[in-house]
Amino acid sequence: MSGVHRRWREGAEGFGSGGMEKDLRMDRQRELTALLTDAARAYYDDDWEMMSNLEYDRLYDELAALERATGFVPAGSPTQRVGFGVSGELVKQEHSVPMLSLNKTKSAAELEEWLEDKQGLLSYKMDGLTVALTYENGSLKDAVTRGNGVAGEVVTNNALAFINLPRTVAFRGELLIRGEAVIRYSDFRKINREIEDVSARYKNPRNLASGSVRQLDAAVTSKRRVGFFAFALVSAKGGEAGGPSGAEPDFENSRRKQMEFLGSLGFETVEYAIVDAASLGKTLLDFSRTAHDSDFDLPVDGLVLEYDDIAYSMTLGATSKYPRDSIAFKWADEQAETTLRAIEWSASRTGLINPVAVFEPVELEGTTVSRASVHNLSIAEELSLGAGDRILVYKANMIIPQIAENLTKSGTERPPAVCPVCGAPTEIRDADGIRTLFCTNAGCAARKIKSFTHFVSRPALNIDGLSEQTLEKFIAAGLLHELADIFRLKAHREEIVAMDGLGERSFGNLTDAIETARLTTPARLLIGLGVPEVGAATAKQIAKVFGDDWDSMMNADEDTLSSADGVGPIIAGLYAGWFADPKNRESACDLLREVRFAESRPADGGIRDGGIFAGKVFVITGSLNGYKSRDDLKEKIEALGGKTSGSVSAKTDYLINNDKASASSKNKKAKELGVEIITESIFEEMAKQS
Repeated sequence: MSGVHRRWREGAEGFGSGGMEKDLRMDRQRELTALLTDAARAYYDDDWEMMSNLEYDRLYDELAALERATGFVPAGSPTQRVGFGVSGELVKQEHSVPMLSLNKTKSAAELEEWLEDKQGLLSYKMDGLTVALTYENGSLKDAVTRGNGVAGEVVTNNALAFINLPRTVAFRGELLIRGEAVIRYSDFRKINREIEDVSARYKNPRNLASGSVRQLDAAVTSKRRVGFFAFALVSAKGGEAGGPSGAEPDFENSRRKQMEFLGSLGFETVEYAIVDAASLGKTLLDFSRTAHDSDFDLPVDGLVLEYDDIAYSMTLGATSKYPRDSIAFKWADEQAETTLRAIEWSASRTGLINPVAVFEPVELEGTTVSRASVHNLSIAEELSLGAGDRILVYKANMIIPQIAENLTKSGTERPPAVCPVCGAPTEIRDADGIRTLFCTNAGCAARKIKSFTHFVSRPALNIDGLSEQTLEKFIAAGLLHELADIFRLKAHREEIVAMDGLGERSFGNLTDAIETARLTTPARLLIGLGVPEVGAATAKQIAKVFGDDWDSMMNADEDTLSSADGVGPIIAGLYAGWFADPKNRESACDLLREVRFAESRPADGGIRDGGIFAGKVFVITGSLNGYKSRDDLKEKIEALGGKTSGSVSAKTDYLINNDKASASSKNKKAKELGVEIITESIFEEMAKQS
């Protein structure tokens, strides 16, 4: 197999003028674009000349002439002196044709049965962010992410920064294309190498591509070297391809012809092949071998098979979830045989002790793995694990290491009778047939560390600088006994500054973060307490039911709680039981002496009097500097009594935008209505008056 970007051109001369000749001219345009870009970078950035001005001008004129002749302008062409755009926000837009998910199989036999006696187009299923493009009169009109399939986010500015996307094409009607925005493994590794903090590195190219495409600043997208690979032509209406005359292209009822047409316009397409029942098996194997080769640079997570016959496909329709004319093939998870060294038993903040398998390192999906969660005691017993067993391991969804099978089943591993952390007795609990192991010591050090880690996490009190390792140091030094002690760490300056890896600057940053966290919301405090089964969504719902009144939340009865959306009788019982425990109530009350709530909303959704922003409505747009997300800024506004809205209206009091001179629609609307535009720093100054 050649690379994914290879175009299959048999019969392509039916599209555009000149077929193969035009493809060669377009290849020359790409070559010239790269050469002239390198020359300009050397001249302006590195202060040396790759070529004379005369040679540069000659090549530039050649490129411009080819662009006029083909109607194709490569991405990054120096003839297009266009800067990168900055979006005020990513607005939502409905798809003209819904983008459904695909049904999936891991069986080659099922794939053959699905294809029957038809011809199919088999292509790589690339692992990035799906984007729909619309071109009008040869130019990109808009680019929209898949979103929920019905509507996505408009990312047109960022699409123009894709490293291989044509800015113009030789088709003068309306062109609707779907494809995948991806980042190559080589670029992914390079970007991660430049990030010193290992914990901040990106997990995989898919997540990096998604975040890069959804940036507000297209310059960031450009730096990430996002590529676009077309996988479907949805429609080509009322235009001509490569000539002064001609109606809509005739694709001869073939998906392959549509892909060739996209290639003739300058789009890089996913690699594909025409198959039938006889050739499908071998082609599957060829594609699989290529994709799993260590030199293969593009992220793919399977294959897609669709009928080549367009008319037949259109008669099939779709279910409520999937189209019937295509199906995804997921490769069977790569497995490796290895030797189990031991089972480690890991305690959590709830007292649950989970088994973790430690085995001889093996290579899976391009990485080395040596550990896998076994989830609970029931699964460990079902696998009959024991040190020295030969086991098969795999990565679920190519990410999470798991044990597929125990080949020897010695069954010698027994759950520990005492907690591996504190030495207290353990107990086995059975709930609906699932056996789990628990530590009986409520004061277990593992519980304490995990509880503190949970308390300072982003969904809870969101205190930067308190990693699990740092908390462990503080607990070992006797500085932390109860959650409220976090807010008293300032009294231990000398001890903390003297600790390895800390110092004056770290101490200052830490105490600043703690002081910021003192102003919080009842929902965040409830999340931080770690009430069983009460996560972020449930905590926010409970706070809403009781109008953010903490006394009511602490004393809530089961009947009231169980009637709330998303709570139910089981969670209600756990919640009421937790607050009925005197020790838990004392912990909550101790925290109340250290934190403060801004005036909050009553149960009817109104705003209480007294908050610095009571009755004020804010709209947020543009990028932020001091907040990790808009949700964080919204929470700050609401904690101080204000409201937030998604659009500017006559009821808006302030528009927060760090670029006050922006020509965004929200800025324009605010100026029309006389709404004051403030920056983030001005907002912070206003908030300090509280």
